[in-house]
Amino acid sequence: MTVLNKLTRTIYNTFSVDFSMLILRLTFGILMVPHGYAKFQGFEERQHKFMEFMGLSGPVSLALTIFAELVCAALLAAGLFTRLVCIPLIITALVIVFAAHDGDIFGDASSGFFYLIGYLVIFLVGPGRYSLDAVLSRKFN
Repeated sequence: MTVLNKLTRTIYNTFSVDFSMLILRLTFGILMVPHGYAKFQGFEERQHKFMEFMGLSGPVSLALTIFAELVCAALLAAGLFTRLVCIPLIITALVIVFAAHDGDIFGDASSGFFYLIGYLVIFLVGPGRYSLDAVLSRKFN
């Protein structure tokens, strides 16, 4: 098989998918953790200035954002409860894109939109073989 044929094939193997999901999980999990940590460190000064959303006060919205960006992102990187922890991350990214930045995906909301797409892909595909979810699944099945 020529190099061109290999590059243009539409057939994939499970290693490629599993390794790709590992890269996605690590990237989108690890890159989000500093955002949550910075908010955690500045909780006192940010809590009354943070966006109130859907009837939630600023401090509650900030606490939920910190939970998603810090705790859920760390669990995502580890591949533990992957689909479950993607839900708060997806919600947070939706709020960033559409509430905080008015859906300006080509401007201020572009990075939030990238996170949203990444979290949606991880949610739909799952954690892959190289995750704690896979280890636990093998152990209890």
